[in-house]
Amino acid sequence: MIRLLCRCVRPVNQLAGMMAMLLIIYITGHILLEIILRLFGTSTFVLDEFVGYAVATMAFLGLGYALERGSLVRVNVLLDRLPSRWHWLPDLISTLAALTAFAWLSWFWGLNVWRSYQRGTLSETLAETPLWIPEGMVLLGMLLLCLTLLSRALHLVAERTLPIQTGVN
Repeated sequence: MIRLLCRCVRPVNQLAGMMAMLLIIYITGHILLEIILRLFGTSTFVLDEFVGYAVATMAFLGLGYALERGSLVRVNVLLDRLPSRWHWLPDLISTLAALTAFAWLSWFWGLNVWRSYQRGTLSETLAETPLWIPEGMVLLGMLLLCLTLLSRALHLVAERTLPIQTGVN
């Protein structure tokens, strides 16, 4: 069951990582479009807003993918002093701490998204973007990270070894 969860989380994280990559391309394209338009004395008038939403979404969508690939900053001071058979234990503790923190944060962020949706809250810009949309994308990234952390914690408990990280050289 745990292996099935781990196998299901990996493609979801790859899709989220791909979406984050596409957001980088979007941001680049929007900035280049804005530069060209300003040469002709006009603008999209939404660059700051939409790029801000894209950066927030990109950052949170990429967290689970980065964790799975071993791309997040990690301090191995404690692990270097433990026998390799015990490396899973501090990793489990830190994974559970991160899961607890992000689950708590996701809960309250989710309440905020729901409130924005119910109230029909719009951005105070020319675009009048319904705020639940960019807030919901950030929530999606947080939930994917929680799912990845849960998968990692279950693997650590069941296997008592560190998960194999994909894409690490």
